[in-house]
Amino acid sequence: MGSRKKQSAEARKEARKNVAIAQLRNYPTSPRKMRLVADMVRGMDVEKALYLLKYSPKHASIPMEKLLRSAINNWEQKNEGERIEDAGLYVSSIQVDSARMLKRIQAAPQGRAHRIRKRSNHVTIVVDARNNDEAAAESNEVNE
Repeated sequence: MGSRKKQSAEARKEARKNVAIAQLRNYPTSPRKMRLVADMVRGMDVEKALYLLKYSPKHASIPMEKLLRSAINNWEQKNEGERIEDAGLYVSSIQVDSARMLKRIQAAPQGRAHRIRKRSNHVTIVVDARNNDEAAAESNEVNE
């Protein structure tokens, strides 16, 4: 491996040290419904996002809460000895993609048939620790 390639690989590895990822595959809810829940918590602090998901009436909030807890646990495994409260964890990105689609037939009048598409989705959530500079800038914006 060339020296430049090795340096850039080490830089990427160091950048991803504070990042934890969790994925949910083939969940049988339409991506549109899951995106509504994902948009609610994108960019929030982890504690606030967990509270919001726990008390949200939307059905898709249940698996999203489990996924967020999984991402937090992954972060704890990567960063042993650090506390979540001190790190200032937040949901840096959530991505909802469509997954396989089950195609079914429903009987229609006059001998016809309609296609029913049962959609499912993939969700990827990334939890990151806020830098002290970012946290200070954000607190200044709130105070003003």
